[in-house]
Amino acid sequence: MTTVAKRLLDRAEFETALDDFNGELLSLASLDIDHFKEVNDTYGYAAGDAVLRDLEAVLLGSVPDEAAVARLGGDEYVVLLFDMPAESALIVMEEVRRHFSSRAVPEVPFRMQLSVGIACFPTHATKDALLRAANEALHRAKVEGRGRVAIFVESKMTLKSNYYSKASLERLAKLSGARNRTEASLLREALDDLFVKHGDAL
Repeated sequence: MTTVAKRLLDRAEFETALDDFNGELLSLASLDIDHFKEVNDTYGYAAGDAVLRDLEAVLLGSVPDEAAVARLGGDEYVVLLFDMPAESALIVMEEVRRHFSSRAVPEVPFRMQLSVGIACFPTHATKDALLRAANEALHRAKVEGRGRVAIFVESKMTLKSNYYSKASLERLAKLSGARNRTEASLLREALDDLFVKHGDAL
Protein backbone atom coordinates (compact mmCIF):
# COMPACT_ATOMS: atom_id res chain seq x y z
CA MET A 1 0.00 0.00 0.00
CA THR A 2 1.34 3.46 -0.89
CA THR A 3 1.98 5.80 2.01
CA VAL A 4 0.11 9.02 1.29
CA ALA A 5 -0.44 10.63 4.70
CA LYS A 6 2.49 13.05 4.45
CA ARG A 7 0.74 15.08 1.76
CA LEU A 8 -2.81 16.27 1.50
CA LEU A 9 -4.99 14.54 -1.10
CA ASP A 10 -7.74 16.22 -3.07
CA ARG A 11 -11.22 14.75 -3.57
CA ALA A 12 -10.30 12.82 -6.73
CA GLU A 13 -7.22 11.29 -5.07
CA PHE A 14 -9.30 10.37 -2.01
CA GLU A 15 -11.90 8.64 -4.19
CA THR A 16 -9.13 6.72 -5.98
CA ALA A 17 -7.56 5.64 -2.68
CA LEU A 18 -10.94 4.44 -1.44
CA ASP A 19 -11.72 2.60 -4.69
CA ASP A 20 -8.30 0.94 -4.74
CA PHE A 21 -8.58 -0.39 -1.19
CA ASN A 22 -8.97 -4.18 -1.29
CA GLY A 23 -8.31 -5.06 2.34
CA GLU A 24 -10.73 -6.42 4.91
CA LEU A 25 -11.06 -3.47 7.31
CA LEU A 26 -11.17 0.29 6.79
CA SER A 27 -12.34 3.17 8.97
CA LEU A 28 -13.21 6.53 7.47
CA ALA A 29 -13.29 9.70 9.57
CA SER A 30 -15.21 12.71 8.26
CA LEU A 31 -14.49 15.99 10.03
CA ASP A 32 -15.00 19.71 9.90
CA ILE A 33 -14.30 22.74 12.05
CA ASP A 34 -17.12 23.94 14.28
CA HIS A 35 -18.44 27.42 13.47
CA PHE A 36 -15.80 27.87 10.77
CA LYS A 37 -18.00 30.21 8.72
CA GLU A 38 -18.05 32.64 11.65
CA VAL A 39 -14.25 32.82 11.53
CA ASN A 40 -14.32 33.81 7.85
CA ASP A 41 -17.16 36.26 8.37
CA THR A 42 -15.69 37.91 11.47
CA TYR A 43 -11.92 37.78 11.00
CA GLY A 44 -11.58 37.37 7.25
CA TYR A 45 -10.55 34.65 4.86
CA ALA A 46 -6.88 34.96 5.74
CA ALA A 47 -7.71 33.96 9.31
CA GLY A 48 -9.83 31.09 8.01
CA ASP A 49 -6.97 29.88 5.82
CA ALA A 50 -4.61 30.00 8.81
CA VAL A 51 -7.01 27.77 10.76
CA LEU A 52 -7.21 25.31 7.86
CA ARG A 53 -3.41 25.14 7.53
CA ASP A 54 -3.16 24.47 11.26
CA LEU A 55 -5.70 21.64 11.06
CA GLU A 56 -3.87 20.12 8.10
CA ALA A 57 -0.58 20.23 10.02
CA VAL A 58 -2.21 18.49 12.98
CA LEU A 59 -3.79 15.81 10.77
CA LEU A 60 -0.68 15.06 8.73
CA GLY A 61 1.47 15.02 11.82
CA SER A 62 -0.81 12.92 14.00
CA VAL A 63 -2.42 10.12 11.98
CA PRO A 64 -0.56 6.85 11.29
CA ASP A 65 1.93 6.91 8.43
CA GLU A 66 -0.15 4.51 6.34
CA ALA A 67 -3.33 6.62 6.64
CA ALA A 68 -4.59 8.98 3.94
CA VAL A 69 -5.76 12.55 4.60
CA ALA A 70 -7.81 14.51 2.08
CA ARG A 71 -9.54 17.86 1.85
CA LEU A 72 -12.90 17.53 0.11
CA GLY A 73 -13.62 21.25 0.05
CA GLY A 74 -14.04 24.19 2.42
CA ASP A 75 -13.35 22.92 5.93
CA GLU A 76 -14.42 19.34 5.09
CA TYR A 77 -11.67 16.74 5.54
CA VAL A 78 -11.55 12.95 5.60
CA VAL A 79 -9.06 10.44 6.94
CA LEU A 80 -8.79 6.86 5.67
CA LEU A 81 -7.49 4.61 8.44
CA PHE A 82 -6.54 1.33 6.82
CA ASP A 83 -6.88 -1.99 8.67
CA MET A 84 -8.31 -0.19 11.71
CA PRO A 85 -11.63 -0.85 13.49
CA ALA A 86 -13.91 2.02 14.42
CA GLU A 87 -13.00 1.85 18.10
CA SER A 88 -9.30 2.33 17.37
CA ALA A 89 -10.12 5.07 14.86
CA LEU A 90 -12.08 6.84 17.58
CA ILE A 91 -8.99 6.88 19.81
CA VAL A 92 -6.83 8.26 17.01
CA MET A 93 -9.30 10.96 16.02
CA GLU A 94 -10.07 11.94 19.62
CA GLU A 95 -6.35 12.61 20.08
CA VAL A 96 -6.40 14.71 16.89
CA ARG A 97 -9.47 16.60 18.11
CA ARG A 98 -7.95 17.34 21.51
CA HIS A 99 -4.63 18.42 20.02
CA PHE A 100 -6.27 20.74 17.51
CA SER A 101 -8.53 22.34 20.14
CA SER A 102 -5.54 23.01 22.41
CA ARG A 103 -3.63 25.01 19.78
CA ALA A 104 -3.71 28.77 19.34
CA VAL A 105 -3.91 30.31 15.88
CA PRO A 106 -2.65 33.94 16.12
CA GLU A 107 -5.23 35.21 13.65
CA VAL A 108 -8.16 33.97 15.79
CA PRO A 109 -8.59 35.07 19.44
CA PHE A 110 -10.12 31.80 20.66
CA ARG A 111 -9.48 28.07 20.39
CA MET A 112 -11.21 26.22 17.58
CA GLN A 113 -13.15 22.98 17.99
CA LEU A 114 -13.46 19.97 15.71
CA SER A 115 -16.32 17.54 15.14
CA VAL A 116 -15.64 14.07 13.73
CA GLY A 117 -17.78 11.20 12.47
CA ILE A 118 -16.44 7.68 11.96
CA ALA A 119 -17.76 4.71 9.97
CA CYS A 120 -16.08 1.39 9.32
CA PHE A 121 -16.09 -1.00 6.35
CA PRO A 122 -17.52 -3.62 6.45
CA THR A 123 -19.02 -3.18 9.93
CA HIS A 124 -21.18 -0.17 9.16
CA ALA A 125 -21.35 0.20 5.38
CA THR A 126 -20.06 -0.88 2.00
CA LYS A 127 -17.16 1.08 0.53
CA ASP A 128 -19.57 3.00 -1.69
CA ALA A 129 -21.68 4.05 1.31
CA LEU A 130 -18.82 4.57 3.77
CA LEU A 131 -18.49 8.34 3.37
CA ARG A 132 -22.23 8.81 3.70
CA ALA A 133 -22.23 6.77 6.93
CA ALA A 134 -19.30 8.79 8.32
CA ASN A 135 -21.13 12.01 7.45
CA GLU A 136 -24.18 10.77 9.33
CA ALA A 137 -21.97 10.19 12.37
CA LEU A 138 -20.49 13.67 11.90
CA HIS A 139 -23.98 15.15 11.85
CA ARG A 140 -24.75 13.38 15.13
CA ALA A 141 -21.57 14.78 16.68
CA LYS A 142 -22.77 18.25 15.70
CA VAL A 143 -26.29 17.70 17.03
CA GLU A 144 -25.01 16.32 20.33
CA GLY A 145 -22.97 19.41 21.08
CA ARG A 146 -20.04 19.69 18.65
CA GLY A 147 -16.39 19.33 19.65
CA ARG A 148 -16.60 15.53 19.82
CA VAL A 149 -16.07 12.28 17.92
CA ALA A 150 -19.04 10.02 17.09
CA ILE A 151 -19.19 6.52 15.59
CA PHE A 152 -21.91 5.62 13.08
CA VAL A 153 -25.10 4.16 14.56
CA GLU A 154 -27.74 2.58 12.34
CA SER A 155 -30.83 4.75 12.11
CA LYS A 156 -33.08 1.82 13.00
CA MET A 157 -31.70 2.03 16.55
CA THR A 158 -33.50 5.36 16.98
CA LEU A 159 -36.93 4.17 15.83
CA LYS A 160 -38.32 4.44 19.34
CA SER A 161 -42.07 4.50 18.70
CA ASN A 162 -42.15 0.74 18.13
CA TYR A 163 -40.91 0.01 21.65
CA TYR A 164 -41.99 2.80 24.03
CA SER A 165 -45.33 4.17 25.20
CA LYS A 166 -46.41 7.71 24.35
CA ALA A 167 -45.91 8.75 27.98
CA SER A 168 -42.34 7.41 27.97
CA LEU A 169 -41.56 9.19 24.72
CA GLU A 170 -42.90 12.46 26.12
CA ARG A 171 -40.70 12.08 29.21
CA LEU A 172 -37.71 11.30 26.98
CA ALA A 173 -38.33 14.43 24.90
CA LYS A 174 -38.59 16.53 28.07
CA LEU A 175 -35.33 15.10 29.42
CA SER A 176 -33.64 15.70 26.08
CA GLY A 177 -34.56 19.38 26.24
CA ALA A 178 -33.57 19.75 29.87
CA ARG A 179 -30.15 18.15 29.37
CA ASN A 180 -29.53 19.67 25.92
CA ARG A 181 -28.83 16.19 24.53
CA THR A 182 -30.41 14.20 21.72
CA GLU A 183 -32.89 11.48 22.55
CA ALA A 184 -30.66 8.96 20.76
CA SER A 185 -27.69 9.76 23.02
CA LEU A 186 -29.85 9.33 26.12
CA LEU A 187 -31.09 5.97 24.88
CA ARG A 188 -27.52 4.83 24.17
CA GLU A 189 -26.54 5.79 27.72
CA ALA A 190 -29.42 3.75 29.10
CA LEU A 191 -28.42 0.79 26.93
CA ASP A 192 -24.82 0.99 28.12
CA ASP A 193 -26.02 1.01 31.75
CA LEU A 194 -28.15 -2.05 31.00
CA PHE A 195 -25.13 -3.95 29.64
CA VAL A 196 -23.11 -3.04 32.73
CA LYS A 197 -25.90 -4.15 35.06
CA HIS A 198 -26.36 -7.52 33.32
CA GLY A 199 -22.78 -8.03 32.15
CA ASP A 200 -22.53 -11.39 33.84
CA ALA A 201 -25.10 -12.77 31.40
CA LEU A 202 -23.19 -11.71 28.29
